[in-house]
Amino acid sequence: MSTTAGAPGRDASGDANSPDKRDIQTADNKADKKTGNKRAVMIGLGVVALLAGATWFGHWWLVGRFIESTDDAYLQADSVTVAPKVSGYITDVFVADNQAVKAGDPLVKLDARQYQVALDQANATVDARQADIQHAEAQLVQQRANIAQTQAQQEVARVSLRHAQDEVARYAPLAATGAETVERLTELKSTRDQAQATLAADTASVEAARSQTAALTAQLAQARAQLEAARASAAQSQLDLDHTVVTSALAGRVGDRTVRVGQYVQPGTRMLTVVPVQQTYLTANFKETQIGRMRVGQPVEMRVDALSGHTLHGVVDSFAPGTGAQFALLPPENATGNFTKIVQRVPVRIRLDIGPETRAVLLPGMSVNVDVDTRSASEDDRRIDAENHRG
Repeated sequence: MSTTAGAPGRDASGDANSPDKRDIQTADNKADKKTGNKRAVMIGLGVVALLAGATWFGHWWLVGRFIESTDDAYLQADSVTVAPKVSGYITDVFVADNQAVKAGDPLVKLDARQYQVALDQANATVDARQADIQHAEAQLVQQRANIAQTQAQQEVARVSLRHAQDEVARYAPLAATGAETVERLTELKSTRDQAQATLAADTASVEAARSQTAALTAQLAQARAQLEAARASAAQSQLDLDHTVVTSALAGRVGDRTVRVGQYVQPGTRMLTVVPVQQTYLTANFKETQIGRMRVGQPVEMRVDALSGHTLHGVVDSFAPGTGAQFALLPPENATGNFTKIVQRVPVRIRLDIGPETRAVLLPGMSVNVDVDTRSASEDDRRIDAENHRG
């Protein structure tokens, strides 16, 4: 009885192979195994984090530290404001808002009637001046004939005078000896004097004709100058007439159209704007602390807000000749009052290296994030250090 009663009690309190002891050992083994798994996971995560950190640091050391970024960048295009060169009422508007146009396409037409009348009048003036030239040339030809005639008369008078002088010389000795009468000698002297007077008159006529020729030549030159002035006036009238049709100077799209049919415009009145959307470029305003290693030709990566998920490429094209503050309407004057240093920004122009499909969705004014790879300037940086080294 006692033996049978003690056996169950031993099994319940002291046997190591009892069910309760086995459960406790199994739980301890599971806990140790779980702890080991956690430790392995932590070690693995630490190794992964270490590798990721090393990779990030290697990328930053080789690439990242040379990347200059800014979000102060916007797409731009050299748009052209269209304005008339002459005044008048608008009779036709050939384009609509946002319409694509090519260079030379007509945009607006003004009332051309007054300019057509001015051109007709100028052409009539040209014809009149040409007639004046023809008349002056005819007078000049006639005057040359008159000169020839007066010169011939002058020569006749000279011959007559020479004959009369010879007669007087021949008869004078005869009259002195009584072989000829004094009356005959007197008649010959009178003839000689008349011939001399006639020669003097003909000589004066030749000089007068020659002076008249100079006057007619000057008149002809004046008529030709008036013809050139009339032609210039006609050319100006033709230009005014041509300018009644306002054409596009470049290809692009119409924007900011304010002109309407019936509106009266003056020269320089803003009517619309043509934006060359296919020639869009990027202007990025980098801090002055970022452009020390930037050079023309360096590659650029761009992310346009309107094209999320797409990375565009470009090339640094040029740098502005000064900071933005230098070209502001009211540039700062730091030599007066208190001074607070402000980091300036330099506009950098970037040429877009994209195709027509991408350009079709880009518009001036869009915001862009820009990354410039400045690794190519490492050698320049070393030369600058060497140039400014003081031993």
